[in-house]
Amino acid sequence: MTASAKPPAYLDDDQIERLAELLEQRAVPFKGFNLEALDGYLTALAVSPDTVPMVEWEPPVWGTPPRWDDPAERAAVEALLLGHHNMAGARVRFGGDELPDHLAPLLWLPEDPELAGAEAEQEDELDVGRDWALGFFTAVGLREAAWDQWLDDNDWIDEVFDLLDRLASGEVLGEDPSAPATPIGYRERLEIIAGLPDMLADLHHHRIDALTPREPIRREATPDRNAPCPCGSGKKYKKCCGA
Repeated sequence: MTASAKPPAYLDDDQIERLAELLEQRAVPFKGFNLEALDGYLTALAVSPDTVPMVEWEPPVWGTPPRWDDPAERAAVEALLLGHHNMAGARVRFGGDELPDHLAPLLWLPEDPELAGAEAEQEDELDVGRDWALGFFTAVGLREAAWDQWLDDNDWIDEVFDLLDRLASGEVLGEDPSAPATPIGYRERLEIIAGLPDMLADLHHHRIDALTPREPIRREATPDRNAPCPCGSGKKYKKCCGA
């Protein structure tokens, strides 16, 4: 990678627009990601139980890997992807009360705030968060066994996945699996999206805790029963502290 293509800590508006255009031209037509799906995908990688190297996570982004004009173009595109990757990592590590705009999830939202009151007429525009959640679950699939272990051990992670599944599927499954699923509305989608920063922060903290080595508890060797007691009493251990 050239010095000029060094990945940024996060993407500015121009870089986001450039990446979005690249994806629309070189990824979406070949079953790759749009910008929203990429954002969900990279965010899941940032909280994954195991680190996934770029050589493994990049190919699904494009669907069919593009042919770049030259190494400079390839390096520039890689820098954009790594900048977005850095941004996703900073997002989940953010510990403040309100996520700054430059770290906010990149989700499409309708410009009309009254859309929530017109759900019946605008059904095709109400799948906000769908592509983001689908991208997230695609990354989960790269380390499915490790995620399954987390889900088995932590009910709260299963609850997070249930909310993301609602975004992806647009439905809520009831306790009776044979009963029809209930569609979720625009307002519920917005509520789930509003809760994403807290969910991601919780997953990040869990990841750090899971990856932190634990010092084994070392127990001092027990003296022989007939040895002098280590307390200094002059008695045999079996007649003193070992009694």
